[in-house]
Amino acid sequence: MRQNNYQGALQQPIGSGFGVTSTASEVIKGIDLTGKIAIVTGGNTGIGLETAKVLAGAGATVIIPARDIEKAKRNLEGISNIEMEAMDLMDTTSIDAFAERFLASGRPLHLLIHNAGIMWVPLRWDNRGYESQLATNYLAQFQLTARLWPALKKAHGARVVNVSSQGHQFGTFDFDDPNFLNREYETLLSYGQSKTASNLFALELDERGKAFGIRAYSLHPGSINGTELAREAPLELFQKLGYCDANGVLFPEVAAALKTIPQGAATTVWCATSPMLNTIGGVYCEDCDIADLVLEEGVTKGVKPYSVDEFNAKRLWKLSETMTGILFNTAE
Repeated sequence: MRQNNYQGALQQPIGSGFGVTSTASEVIKGIDLTGKIAIVTGGNTGIGLETAKVLAGAGATVIIPARDIEKAKRNLEGISNIEMEAMDLMDTTSIDAFAERFLASGRPLHLLIHNAGIMWVPLRWDNRGYESQLATNYLAQFQLTARLWPALKKAHGARVVNVSSQGHQFGTFDFDDPNFLNREYETLLSYGQSKTASNLFALELDERGKAFGIRAYSLHPGSINGTELAREAPLELFQKLGYCDANGVLFPEVAAALKTIPQGAATTVWCATSPMLNTIGGVYCEDCDIADLVLEEGVTKGVKPYSVDEFNAKRLWKLSETMTGILFNTAE
């Protein structure tokens, strides 16, 4: 019987030798990516920028699709082995156009890193009427992966890495009302749903892709200081969560628990490059190792069972095909 991570069967640490404070540069040390092609969404800022720099420094050609090309040029100036392309994850036409340009180049794709995401945003919809966090954090991943599938197969050994979050524990996936049409919108509940979807996608994608040498992973990068993820969050929300005082100053114990950007990019880079994962896929990782499956209530380290559930993963795949209008037949 083939191994897979349905029901979290493989969710246990494998002793990577790295941990909470490891940096992206440390986990990639000694790994040569010369001749490899990588795409990193959101690669012009935050942990995506650090991921792109480290992969490029190891020899990979890194393509950064960005909504704001001028900003990307400024942030990526002076970094070798970087290409920039226009793409907006809230615009399905833009995603297709980017994928078509890449496929037209005839190159294989060795690493597809879905790093871009949004959080703490008010209720808004994309041009299809889909809630924005679901559209950006998950449906765009599904669409881009489906469109780039021929290039991933051409690599004869590729990895798809979904930057998810411990925030998947804020919410399961609501198959009856994913777009909050009939229930009250809560920004963290929406975020949790989108990240649960990202985990389920990696789970099912790995099972369907490994026959072609394509493995998939999801991960929690950690709570990170200095990113743009919370740019739309109101101060009151952080106060309610107990993160900061009335002036917006983080409480010392909260600040002490935050990772630096190089530390925040480490698990992404580990999932993308570690030889320890050559025969393991579909797993949710954190702190540069495979995470534990956790059953207790509340937000804690590890991954919740509903986020690595076979039935949920297969059901979400079918729903995603319906929502995106894409028949993602991995066998083709």
